[in-house]
Amino acid sequence: MSDLSGKTTIVVGASRGLGHGIATAFAEAGSRVVAVSRTAAPIADPAGNTVPELADAGGPTVAGSLLDRYRPEAVVLAAGASPHMRPLQHQTWETFSVNWQTDVRIAFHWLREALLTPLRPGSRVIVVSSGAAIAGSPLSGGYAGAKATQRFITGYAQDEAKRAGLDITFSAVLPRITPVTELGRSAARAYAARDGRSEEEYLKQMGPLLTPEIAGSAMVELVRTEAAAVAPGYLLTGTGLKKLP
Repeated sequence: MSDLSGKTTIVVGASRGLGHGIATAFAEAGSRVVAVSRTAAPIADPAGNTVPELADAGGPTVAGSLLDRYRPEAVVLAAGASPHMRPLQHQTWETFSVNWQTDVRIAFHWLREALLTPLRPGSRVIVVSSGAAIAGSPLSGGYAGAKATQRFITGYAQDEAKRAGLDITFSAVLPRITPVTELGRSAARAYAARDGRSEEEYLKQMGPLLTPEIAGSAMVELVRTEAAAVAPGYLLTGTGLKKLP
C-alpha cells in the first residue's frame, strides 16, 4: 500500500501521545484519517482530511459501527489506559487489572470486527502494544501481561485471517518507554525513584528518545511495506522499527 492518497486510516487513541503522532503522520501522508478518541485534539492536516470521532473505543459496538461506516484500508490501535504505578503489594485488583479491562478489551473488539466485517483485501491492522510485553513492568500491575496478550491476540487474528482466506495483515508494534507521553513520564519517574537514580540517568540508558513523530513515520512506513515483507511483531525505539523474532 505504497500510496496512501485516497485511502482511509482509522487511528484509535488519536488525541494524545504516540497515537496523536500516528494520526498526524497519516494525514500528512495523504490518507483520510478517522481520529477516534474520548477527547478532541487538533491534528496537523493541511488537506483537511481528518474526521474526528469521539467515542469509547472499548465499547462493544463502536468498532463494528466505525468499520462499517468508513471501510478503512488501515487501522492503528494506539489507545489504552495509564496504569497505577505502584509495587504489587500496593495494587488492588481494580488497579492491577485496569489495562486488561481497557487495552485488551479494545484490541479484542477491533480485531474481532476486522475479521467479521471483514476488512477489504489488502488491509492492514496494527496493534500498538508495549516493550513491557517483553521486558515486564513490575511497577504497573497487570500492564505488561495485558500488553503481551495484545501481541498474542494480534497473532491469533493473523492466523484466523489466513484460515479464512482473508487478505488482511495484522502486526503488533511494541514501543519502548518514552517520557514524551503521559504514561512514559510517570513510568520513568517511578522506576528512577525505585533505582535511586534521577529521571535523566534512568532515561539515558534507554538510548535515542522515541517521539510521536518517529512513531508516526514508522507506522506509515509499515503500512506502505509490501504485505509479504511485514513481520508479526516489531520493537519500536527512537531509531525506528526492528523486527521481533
